[in-house]
Amino acid sequence: MSALPDAPDTRSAAQARIDRVHAFREELAALERERVLTLGDADRQRIDDYHAAIEAELRERFDVDVDESRKRLSLGMRIASLIGALALSAAVFFFFYRIWGLLDVPVQVVLLVAAPIAAIVLAGVVHRRERSGYFTSLAALVAVACFVLNLAVLGQTFNLVPSRNAFLLWAAFALILAYSWGLKLVLTAGLVSLVAWLSATVGAWGGLYWLSFGERPETVLIAGLLITLPGWFWGLPRPEFRNVYRVFGLLVALVSVLILSHWGRASFLPLSVSLIEAGYQLLGFAGSAVLIVLGIRRGWHKLFNLGATFFLLFLYTKVFDWWWDWLPKWLFFLVVGLIAVGFLLVLGRLRRGGGAS
Repeated sequence: MSALPDAPDTRSAAQARIDRVHAFREELAALERERVLTLGDADRQRIDDYHAAIEAELRERFDVDVDESRKRLSLGMRIASLIGALALSAAVFFFFYRIWGLLDVPVQVVLLVAAPIAAIVLAGVVHRRERSGYFTSLAALVAVACFVLNLAVLGQTFNLVPSRNAFLLWAAFALILAYSWGLKLVLTAGLVSLVAWLSATVGAWGGLYWLSFGERPETVLIAGLLITLPGWFWGLPRPEFRNVYRVFGLLVALVSVLILSHWGRASFLPLSVSLIEAGYQLLGFAGSAVLIVLGIRRGWHKLFNLGATFFLLFLYTKVFDWWWDWLPKWLFFLVVGLIAVGFLLVLGRLRRGGGAS
């Protein structure tokens, strides 16, 4: 029987529960050292037994990190899984192109179809045998790379007209795998393809050839804002994905605003370049400030970090535009340092008044 009446159903939720257990232990130890509270031996033993059962169950089910050293190792494993997936995907790509001219067309088609299927089967087998998800993410990303290669090479082989809908198929494939096994890294890969498809579609509606969507950052801005939508709604499958949608979509949108604030000629708007750039600069400052306040109020730390980073980027690019050419360099960097101090003071005041969790 489970030790938890409300047992977590995802690894992130299980890790959060373990972190709360550790925080409780540390606070209880502090209370006892300061003689605020002293538990009897029987009460302490019951608490320790309960927490030990929680740790054992969650570690067995989700392979959670029960101490800081394991957390550091998990970070290294996440980085290694990403690098491994990129390397293996590149190996598959270059291997196919190395042997491609030696194969007949029917053999080429069979290999292209079989490669993503084999990678999916491998990911499924790995998923049943591991709980952390690192090797599953690696295998699933290889499957996505094989599927991308599949459509790209088949299109070249049969002289098909390139279409932006390939991005949509790649995104759908990655999202299916991500939702099947709860893989945030694979979800991000799918969102990259989805942003490309949305941007190309918006650009086509605006009269652009779909491959030229990168020449109009506003298409990417709109795509980024659309990507955030699932992150604001509750009750959707995989609630642990909401933060990925929010942060990734807003990151894409803010990068687009930053580009437009210095490259007004790329805008669709029928206004002067200076007016467009000034408008996007104001939008960047306002949007970043809203994210800072929202992150503090809701306790969304990643959203706060995103807003603070881009607020400083917008601020420092304006400082560079205004003063780099005519201020002495020592004075310029002194101003930059003072701005950073002021920013820290403002954030500290917001933090004290916001009650962030």
